[in-house]
Amino acid sequence: QDGDQALQQDWTYVSPAYVDDWLARTAELEAYYKPDLIYLDWWVGHPAFRGALADFLAYYYNRGAQRGGVVLNYKLHALPDGSGVLDVERGQLGGIRAAPWQTDTTISNSSWGYVAHDSYRSSTSIVQLLADVVSKNGNLLLDVGPRPDGSIVPQEQAVLREIGQWLATNGAAIYGSHPWRVYGEGPTAPDAGSFKEKLAKPWTAGDFRFTRGKDMLYAIELAWPADGTAVIRSIKPGDRVQDVRLLGSSTPVRWQSTAQGLVLRAGARPAGPAAFVYAIRTATDVP
Repeated sequence: QDGDQALQQDWTYVSPAYVDDWLARTAELEAYYKPDLIYLDWWVGHPAFRGALADFLAYYYNRGAQRGGVVLNYKLHALPDGSGVLDVERGQLGGIRAAPWQTDTTISNSSWGYVAHDSYRSSTSIVQLLADVVSKNGNLLLDVGPRPDGSIVPQEQAVLREIGQWLATNGAAIYGSHPWRVYGEGPTAPDAGSFKEKLAKPWTAGDFRFTRGKDMLYAIELAWPADGTAVIRSIKPGDRVQDVRLLGSSTPVRWQSTAQGLVLRAGARPAGPAAFVYAIRTATDVP
């Protein structure tokens, strides 16, 4: 059975008193702390919460509008499309979603909190996930579990610093970007849905994810080709490519626009996590 369906059907009894208490406590968060974002887990889709949830949304959105707007995350089918920001826990969407959305996952391989002697995901796997999510108009919420004293374990710090270094070089492909006409190309496609991330297959040098800025197309290659040569089949001569740069590299990229796609010869592999960003300028705004 699909994990999303299993969660959606897990309805235990909830008393009216519990729902009233939830509404009062959640409204108190807005009244006293004015959060810019509230994250609701899947259980608010329980039929018993329908009236209270609508009351809270009206309260939160009306007050939030007075300070420039707020964001509320929901999961599965707890809210209708357009009434909040969809969150896909430990999973992915299969394509571009017109409305912004979010995936949430953790830097730990086992837990959302601190666990002694834990193991951690690599910066490469997180950056690759980020590229895939952003190409589909999504955001990545990354959980980091601190020790009881609030400190971050050295292994987590190292992964976060590597991600930060990658973003310092390649952030133009992420921050303020928008989806292109297709989210990507290549042989690897993650299974869509919640709790599917452990089923993900390794990315290859033929896997690209695309984003665009104001006047630039970004092609993110999710593994480095053995001979340094890549072909982006989604970019055709009609796109009228004018210039190609590999972010993080001072070596000029040799490129050729062909009927089979844009052929790139970049030379040496840039340092850092295995997600490599080509900034591609065209003669006209990229559709």
